[in-house]
Amino acid sequence: MKILFLHSSSDLYGASKIILAVNELCLKKGHHCIVVLSEDGPLASKLKALGATVILSDLGILRRQYLNPAGILNRLVANYKAYRLITRLCKTEKIDLIYSNTTGVVVGVFVASKLGIRHIWHVHEIIEKPYLLFRILSGLINTKNNKAIAVSEAVKTHWTKYVAPHKIDVLYNGVDYWLFENTTSDLRQTLNISPTTILIGMMGRVHFWKGQDYFVKIAGELFKQHKNVHFLIVGDVFAGYEYLHENINTLIGENHLQAHVTQLPFRADITNVYNALDIFILPSLLPDPAPLVVTEAMAAGLAVVATAQGGAMEMIENNVSGLLIPINNAAAAAKIIEPLISNEAYRKNMGAQAKSRMQEKFSRTQFNEQIMACIEKQS
Repeated sequence: MKILFLHSSSDLYGASKIILAVNELCLKKGHHCIVVLSEDGPLASKLKALGATVILSDLGILRRQYLNPAGILNRLVANYKAYRLITRLCKTEKIDLIYSNTTGVVVGVFVASKLGIRHIWHVHEIIEKPYLLFRILSGLINTKNNKAIAVSEAVKTHWTKYVAPHKIDVLYNGVDYWLFENTTSDLRQTLNISPTTILIGMMGRVHFWKGQDYFVKIAGELFKQHKNVHFLIVGDVFAGYEYLHENINTLIGENHLQAHVTQLPFRADITNVYNALDIFILPSLLPDPAPLVVTEAMAAGLAVVATAQGGAMEMIENNVSGLLIPINNAAAAAKIIEPLISNEAYRKNMGAQAKSRMQEKFSRTQFNEQIMACIEKQS
């Protein structure tokens, strides 16, 4: 089967890791994979290394920055050009299935509908605003799409306000937990952090809703009670949001944490990062649909903390395999997290429970079986 994948970026964050995993699986199964990306980057390199055909072309990706008259016109023009390209590509390559990864890519569903090609939409988002965009995308999923894959029940529940439930299947992201087995980390040594220091970290794109500011506020509260701690923020900033680094640095100064917070850009060696940590925090301020970083941290056997919303609430059993904290209440969050710092046995037991739950519910093996079944149903 010839499958055309459409994806919104070429980074190696959550949704990009999933499209990489799906391509690896499809190629092993003997399918021909063509991937169109809007930009070059590490994902493109990894896909080429696997044997996928990679084409770089503007897909007219929908982003909040285009929600103005000039931006809307820009996206209409970009999507028209993308529509012509993808239509031509489908006819030339005799594509059997179009697989659009994220709702930021809309051109695929129009081409598929026009040419009578099967279409899968892998939905990684919970879009609450703007409401009009949510309604438009819901209509496309409901009427022009063959199958939608939601990355969590939270995502499915959100979209089935206007989409027929049978149109959406839930498929949790999977992680190769064996990658975290029998591995060591030299990150503490590199950063000159003592082995006895409690290292608390978060990883992800720097964005206002990802909660880096909230992480620093929580760090400030924890540091009042515990001096033997260090905090690590890993991730690049979205283009156009560079000012967020200034906000983070201001908060670090206000909380007197200059010597106790380290910021690093995106790291490909994720096992090196996770294995250096004692505690992982996901402090998202908006519902995170299915945070892959939580699954990865669980695979690493870390005590995992996340705000009580979105997909994290399905991944973590509160007070068993992780902790759920309130949104934007640093003092209350710190009070919940504090026992993980002061009680090593409690921390390690919670990490072990997290690892066990991840292997049972969120393994790459389960993901591979389910995603392949979904794809082959469309053949």
